[in-house]
Amino acid sequence: IAEDAYVWMDRFTIRNLELYHSYNPNAVTLLDVIDKTLSPMGGRLLKRWLALPLKDTNKIKGRHAVVSYLKSNPEILHNIQYQIKQISDLERLISKIAAGKVSPREIVYLKESLDAIIPIKTLALESPQEAVKVIGDSLHSCDLLREKIKTTLNQDAPVAISKGNAIATGVNEELDELRAISTSGKEFLEGIERRESERTGISSLKISFNNVFGYYIEVRNTHKDKVPEEWIRKQTLVNAERYITEELKEYETKILGAEEKIHKIESELFEQLVNWIATYIKPVQMNAYLVAQLDCLCSFTQMAVENQYVCPEIDDTFELDIKNGRHPVIEKQLPVGTPYIANDVFLDRETQQIIMITGPNMSGKSAILRQTALIVLLAQMGSFVPADSVRMGIVDKIFTRVGASDNISMGESTFMVEMNETASILNNISDRSLVLLDEIGRGTSTYDGISIAWAIAEFLHEHPSKAKTLFATHYHELNEMTESLPRIQNYNVAVKELKDTVLFVRKLVKGGSAHSFGIHVAKMAGMPQLVISKAQKLLKKLEKNHSSDALNGIKSANDEMQMSFFNLDDPLLEEIKEEILSLDINAITPVEALMKLNEIKRMLVKK
Repeated sequence: IAEDAYVWMDRFTIRNLELYHSYNPNAVTLLDVIDKTLSPMGGRLLKRWLALPLKDTNKIKGRHAVVSYLKSNPEILHNIQYQIKQISDLERLISKIAAGKVSPREIVYLKESLDAIIPIKTLALESPQEAVKVIGDSLHSCDLLREKIKTTLNQDAPVAISKGNAIATGVNEELDELRAISTSGKEFLEGIERRESERTGISSLKISFNNVFGYYIEVRNTHKDKVPEEWIRKQTLVNAERYITEELKEYETKILGAEEKIHKIESELFEQLVNWIATYIKPVQMNAYLVAQLDCLCSFTQMAVENQYVCPEIDDTFELDIKNGRHPVIEKQLPVGTPYIANDVFLDRETQQIIMITGPNMSGKSAILRQTALIVLLAQMGSFVPADSVRMGIVDKIFTRVGASDNISMGESTFMVEMNETASILNNISDRSLVLLDEIGRGTSTYDGISIAWAIAEFLHEHPSKAKTLFATHYHELNEMTESLPRIQNYNVAVKELKDTVLFVRKLVKGGSAHSFGIHVAKMAGMPQLVISKAQKLLKKLEKNHSSDALNGIKSANDEMQMSFFNLDDPLLEEIKEEILSLDINAITPVEALMKLNEIKRMLVKK
C-alpha cells in the first residue's frame, strides 16, 4: 500500500467511526449503509476504498465526475447495473483457473460473465465522460476466449468433469463415436430381447443389468424348459433364472470400455482448455477490477440519488466548510417522518481552528463529531456526501477519540486506553489533519480530567501544524479558553428547558453551555425517583459551594504561572526577560534557539 496516496487513519479511528464493525451486536455500520454494490468484486473493492480514502485531488475529482455523469443519466446507470448483476465473481473464477481447481460449470459462468461485460464496454465507450470512456477502453472483450469456451463446452456443463457430458459435440470425433455407442445401447438391447423372445418363444424374457455380473437374460420358471443350451446359467431366484450369453458379454465390454474412454477423453480435453484459459488471467483480472470500480461508482450514485447527497467541492485551502451536514447512518435509522437535524461546521487555521462543543448528555455532540469525519471520509473516497454543500481542502489524517472502553486482556483501564489513543493523536498530527476529541479526561477524577483536557486543547492550539479540531466536552470550565487562545471558538448543542423536562433541539449554536442535564438523562433511563430527587438536592448543594472553586483554580493557576516568574525585582531576571522578548520566534532556526537557550542558561550559572 502506497502510504502517501491514502488518508491515514489509525485503528482507533476505524473502530470509533464504526466503518465496518460496531461495539453493539446489531448496530448498523457505515458499510451497511453505503454498500449498494451488485457484484462480489465491487463489494470487496468498496471495503478497500473505505479503509483507504484518496489524497490525490485529481483522482477524487475523477470519481466525483463519474458519479455526476451517472446521476444525470439514470438510464445508463440502470443498464450498467443490470449487466453487473449478470457477472459472477470473476476474481474468484480466474484464481481457480490459475490453481487448476475449476469445474466445467464455473468455466461456463466465466464465459457468461465475460459476455455481460460487452454491453458495459459499449455503453462506456459511447459516454462523453472521459473517466467512463477510459474504463470502457480498458475493458477487454476476450472474444477468442469466449468463443473457445462456447464451442468446447456444453451450455449446461456439470458441476464435476467426472459426471460426463461436459464437452460439446463436434469437438472430438472419437468422443462422438463412443458417445453414439453408449447412447444407442438401449435400442441394441431391445433388438436382442425381441429376437431371442421370438426364437425361443419365451414371451416374458427380459434383459437387465446389475453390478455383480453385468448384463443378463431373466426367464421365469414357467418357461425354464424353453432355454437354449448355449445360454450359461448365472443365478437362480425363487421364481426365475438368470442367464448370460457370449453376445451379451461382448456387448458389455464394448459399452463399459466406451464409458471409460469417454471419461478419459473428456478429462484430457478439459485439462487442455483450462491450461489455455490460464493464458488469459491478466485481461480477466483487469476486467474484474474495472467492473468492481464501476460497481462502486454506481453504488455511490445510487446512494446519492436515494439520500439526496451532493458533490463536495475540493480545493487547495486548509478549510472545512460543511453546510447542513447529516450523519449518513443515523439519518437512515430515524423513525419514518422524523427529520434529521442537520448542522453546519466550519474549521480553518486562522480564526476557528478548534471548536469547543459543550452541551448536555444525549444532545448529539458525538453525532456531530462523527458525521464531520464521515463526510470528509466519503468525499475523499469519491462519493457524494450527506449535506447541502461541502467545500474542503484535502485532509491527510483523520483522528478520533470517541467512547470509552477498557482493554482488560492487556491490563489497560478505560482511562489508559483513552490516554493511549490521545497520545497517538498528539504525536502524529499534521497541518492537514482532522482531529475529533470526545469527552477527553472523563475516565478520571474531575480536576484531573479538566487539567488534562485543558492542556491537550492548548497543545493543539499552540502546535505549529494548527490541526483542525472538534473538541466535545462536559467540562464547562473549558469555555474559558477562548479568552486566552484566539483560535478556539465555543459552540454548544442547543436544548430547550421546559418546566420539568428537557427538549433536545440537536442544533449546534455559537456560545458555551453551562448545564449537563446528567440527572435528566438518568430519569429518562428509568432510574428510581428516590435516586433522582436525592441527586438533584446534592447537585444544588455542590453547585452552591464549589461553582467558583474549579474556575478560580484554573484561572489562578494561569495567573500564577505568568506572575511568579517576573515578580522579583532582580536585574538578572529583567535582563533575561529582555532577551526573551526581543527574540523573533518565527525567524529563528532550531539550532539558533538552542544556542540562545544555552546563553540564557550561562547567564544564570554565572549568577
